[in-house]
Amino acid sequence: MTDPIEPASFAPGPGNERPFRNALGAFATGVTVITAQSEIGPLGITANSFASLSMDPPLVLWSPGKFSRRFDTFVKAEHFAIHVLGAEQYELGAHFAKQGHDFDLPNVVENAQGVPVLPGCLAVFECAREAVHDAGDHAIVVGRVLAVRHRPGVPLVFHAGSYGGFGQ
Repeated sequence: MTDPIEPASFAPGPGNERPFRNALGAFATGVTVITAQSEIGPLGITANSFASLSMDPPLVLWSPGKFSRRFDTFVKAEHFAIHVLGAEQYELGAHFAKQGHDFDLPNVVENAQGVPVLPGCLAVFECAREAVHDAGDHAIVVGRVLAVRHRPGVPLVFHAGSYGGFGQ
């Protein structure tokens, strides 16, 4: 039996940004694309800061970064959709990480609130903005889930700066 590696201990702050980011990266997350309408048309962004919040009422949350050029649109959006990506949808996540306004993709539809809904995702949560909370260099956007789409599959996972699938 090998000895366990003793974890490094440090206080987050100036000079420890990279070790703090690395420690946060130890937590594997799913990958989502959030979509909404902006003043100039549909907008999307790839994010891994999604979580369930409440079953009754049905609430979810995600956290856009204030450093993003897309931040203002997403915190002001009255309606948005959160798409949980499958392992085979890496390219879709990469697409919206780079380009937020390019919806020239097959089978994209708009829901009743005019929000673009992407096809083939493991889950889609169509939401109305419930609340927005300041959270340091991010905001916490709480959405009331109005409709859900779901299919079985293997999720696209983000861990330690890399993407991959997680077998079931």
